[in-house]
Amino acid sequence: MNPRVLQEISLRYFVEVVRTGSVSEAAARLDVAPSAVSRQIARMERELGTLLFERRARGMMPNAAGELLAAHAKRMQQDVERVSGEILALRGLRQGHVRIVSTEGYASEFVPAAIAAFRHHYAGIRFSLDVCSQQEIPQRIRDGVADIGVTLSLTSQRDIRVEMRVPAPVRAILAADHPLAGRRDLSLAQLTAYPLALPSADSTLRQLIDISCSRQQLPCEPVFTSRSIDALVGFASAGGGVAFCGELAIRNRLRWGNIVAVPLRDREMNERHFEVQTLAGRLLPEAAKAFIASVGEALEPLAAPGRPEPQY
Repeated sequence: MNPRVLQEISLRYFVEVVRTGSVSEAAARLDVAPSAVSRQIARMERELGTLLFERRARGMMPNAAGELLAAHAKRMQQDVERVSGEILALRGLRQGHVRIVSTEGYASEFVPAAIAAFRHHYAGIRFSLDVCSQQEIPQRIRDGVADIGVTLSLTSQRDIRVEMRVPAPVRAILAADHPLAGRRDLSLAQLTAYPLALPSADSTLRQLIDISCSRQQLPCEPVFTSRSIDALVGFASAGGGVAFCGELAIRNRLRWGNIVAVPLRDREMNERHFEVQTLAGRLLPEAAKAFIASVGEALEPLAAPGRPEPQY
């Protein structure tokens, strides 16, 4: 075996094939010919003396040797990023890049506001934000394509470190002039009498609402469904009905005064938590660590007496 093959451009090609599951798609992302990718993969397999993929009709899947090599490649990439971050830290966090993956609810307001506040102090730090489902976020972190995950969680995840965790109960979102807007708290039984704006059936929020309604034998027929929290809240603010989401996701919109967020008494609506996640065992770049600390400061008001403190 020639170990130098693990330090050459072929490793980058290999990682992209693992990520995409396809030579042609990997080539498109790398902006090279598919034959170039195939040659590099074949060369790696020849030099290492073993096959790295299972060739299937619908693509390529790494075998046991491929999985080991993919894990090695991710560690190498993370080590390079960490060392680069430590070098930049010696220069006072004047440069750096933080990759964030977030659920849609936090991507529209909370995360951009947190980035803007952070860059007031560290203007040289660049950010990228990718939006995906709650279920996808831990895998994006494991794959090394994101440094930080901003999400909601009901259960613990393998290989994921929770940097901070605060309660994120579901609220009823109502127009300020809705008949129930002045209530101190509400139940789903009170709300189902009004038009409901709900997330799509595959979202965890919708599943919580469906479970709670089913347990109480309540009707739950939305008049409006959408994958977009913004659209659902917009519908409620226009007087169309009742929407549901966490207060943190719409913190700025609540300041405008045209909507209110009313607590819910139903048990299932109070079991969610907001989490900032990273890869367990990974030494984060300094810029990512500083951003997480900044988010923790922004969340301190939510750690009121009787609530769990953010976990660092």
